Amino acid sequence: MADVVMIKQSQKIIGLLPAAGQGSRISPLPMSKELFPIGFQTLADKGPRPKVVCQYLLEAMGQAGVQEAFMILRPGKWDIPAYLGDGSQLNMRLAYLTVHVPFGVPFSLNQAYPFVQDAIIAMGFPDILVSPIDAYTRLIDRLQTTQADVVLGLFPTDQPDKVGLVDFDQDGVVSGIYEKSQLTHLRYMWAIAVWRPSFTEFLHQFVETKRKALIGQTSPVLLKEFPAYTETPIGDVMVSAIANNLRVEAIPFETGHYLDIGTPENLIKAVYDYGKPSSP
Repeated sequence: MADVVMIKQSQKIIGLLPAAGQGSRISPLPMSKELFPIGFQTLADKGPRPKVVCQYLLEAMGQAGVQEAFMILRPGKWDIPAYLGDGSQLNMRLAYLTVHVPFGVPFSLNQAYPFVQDAIIAMGFPDILVSPIDAYTRLIDRLQTTQADVVLGLFPTDQPDKVGLVDFDQDGVVSGIYEKSQLTHLRYMWAIAVWRPSFTEFLHQFVETKRKALIGQTSPVLLKEFPAYTETPIGDVMVSAIANNLRVEAIPFETGHYLDIGTPENLIKAVYDYGKPSSP
């Protein structure tokens, strides 16, 4: 059996949260969708207060030892840093980056490349709600004790045409990811992930190749119009990584919960399910 590639004790774990979406499926909204109030938190000195959706994901990351994170925004979503600030209210250090091309999540994540090349990454979408709360802890433990370059957190789904379905074996080794597919024999979708610098570098090279094919050497900020494009899902990058001998593994959370608030029906469900104040 090959040696396990251990995570160095000094290696940081940094959160990445792509938040460049338009939120068009639930527009109009008076705020960025990542700040939509879902449920309540009970503050010791103030009593019940609204809890925004992205806070749930940040808290799950924090429980796994993530002490700093980048949120990647499109220009105009300044209400997110105005609300979250430096992250001190979450006992976390937050920073913000902007992305200026509309080509999909991989391009958003790649904006953090200069700052996270040597770090372990914990990635999640800040408009989703997931459980169990220790999901990231379990993913990081798996990354540390196997040869995986990427570990995905999987959740049961009844909406295969809206998510990235995952094909994996009994050892948790992923062989395929199928975006918005009708492959109904696959029961699980992926929603969160952790990965090593090996995948960060692969993602960077993948995005740079795509970017050059789309806009050449032109700086995105100088473009007035973008060429015709289809957004690239992050699942496509993972499939390409598998084809290039990176190892992607998965942990299925059989009784876990996943809810994307980006559709009207899911937003309504989230408001009802999370409507009661929580304890401090």
